[in-house]
Formats: sequence, C-alpha cells, structure tokens
Amino acid sequence: MPIHFYKYQGTGNDFIIIDNRNWSVTELPVERVKLLCDRRFGIGADGLMLLNSRTGYDFEMKYYNSDGKAGSMCGNGGRCMIRFAHDMGIQKNSYHFLASDGEHSGTVEGPIVKLKMKDVDAVSEYDQDLLLNTGSPHYIKNVSEVMDLDVFHEGMDIRYNADFAREGINVNFVEELTPGEIIVRTYERGVEDETYSCGTGVTASALVSAPQAMGPMEIKVNTKGGKLTVKFNKIDEQHFEDIWLCGPAERVFEGEIELVP
Repeated sequence: MPIHFYKYQGTGNDFIIIDNRNWSVTELPVERVKLLCDRRFGIGADGLMLLNSRTGYDFEMKYYNSDGKAGSMCGNGGRCMIRFAHDMGIQKNSYHFLASDGEHSGTVEGPIVKLKMKDVDAVSEYDQDLLLNTGSPHYIKNVSEVMDLDVFHEGMDIRYNADFAREGINVNFVEELTPGEIIVRTYERGVEDETYSCGTGVTASALVSAPQAMGPMEIKVNTKGGKLTVKFNKIDEQHFEDIWLCGPAERVFEGEIELVP
C-alpha cells in the first residue's frame, strides 16, 4: 500500500514527513527508514518524521535519523514539523507539541518558524572544548577558517573516540565573526556525516558563544544551508532559558512510495 509523504527542509537540513494522525504507520523497521532516507536509492533526507496525534497536544513529533534509528530532539526537524502541521490545516497562533525530549512550543510568522528549545542547565569542559545538551548532546570546538575544515574526518574522530563512541555525540565547529555572529558546521551522529545545518547544534553553539554579559541575547548563525537566529536569556555561564531557534522552513515536494519492499 503506497504512503503519501512530504519533503521539507530548514536551512538545508531535510526531512521526509508522513502525516500519521490516522496511525496508518504502526512500525518503521530500521532498514526501511535507511532506504527511504538514502539519497540514491530512496527519497533522500537527513531524517524521517511522523506527525502523530497526541491527547493534550497539537501533535507529537516522532523522529528517526537517516541511519534508521529513533533519534533525539532535532531542532530544524521541529521547525519543519511546525510548518508541516500548519500546512496540513492545524492552524494555531502558537503550537504546543511533544517530542523525544519533552514539550515544545512554536510559531509560524510568514517564512520564519520559531521553535522554543529546552532550557540548558549545564555546560562542561572537555579537552579545552565544551559539552552541553540542547535536546541532543553536542560537542563545541572553536576554530578559525571553519569553511576550510575537513568536518567529516575531524568530526568523525571526535564522535567515535573512546569517550563518545557508544552513545555518540554531535560535533560542532564554530568560528566567531563578531560578538553576535558565528559560523557553524556540524558532524551529526545518526547521519554520520556533515549536514547543511543542525538546529540543536546551532543552538548549542550560539549559547556558548554569547558575550560575558547576562540577560536577553540574540546570536546570528551562518550554516552551509542558510541563516538562523538563536534568541535566549543567559542566566549565567551554565544556565540558559527561554531559548528560541528561528529561521525558514519550507515544503520541497510530495509524492507516494511503498512503505514496505
């Protein structure tokens, strides 16, 4: 039986989305998700998401990485899911939904989709770099000339070192342009490659790139796939609240495909 799918992207981070509010998809084997996300033999995407019904919420977001396994929170995926819900007729001034890391809210304002991320209450040091969790675990390394960096190999070396290999970690390479603007390139676990943009990675990078002052802040972020903005309230060097990931998200195309071989 063919399944109708949609392809969305947010700053080049692309996703297959299925409207599953009727629960037509009850199981997604790992190998099938991998095939659907394959860029040569499937539709092609960094991940796959299901829009599910959930009592008490506007919807539930179920996310799978392109390696076929259920993933942790995906920031750009969340923004694309809000846009998708809006396009599917769920019309709200503010969306309230459930993801793998808990409750989220968001808005659609013209071409811009804003997603409220989880608060961050811990930043730790690791070999002169930084670690924090923004719904997914992230490693932040400050570099110069980030666009000349071999992100695939350097990211893979960190992601698969002895301390991170089992659970995996997303590796972000960050170059500061000005005190309020950065460039971020990310090697993503689950994709096992560099993606054009990583929402939770952009968020993590922006938080730890904030100026020394405290209070409301806004950091502009450049990625290979486009520009994002992260707005937040910096409580201190360890604590960040009211975090919003903001940027474009749009439909690319839609079609039908057999969900089982």
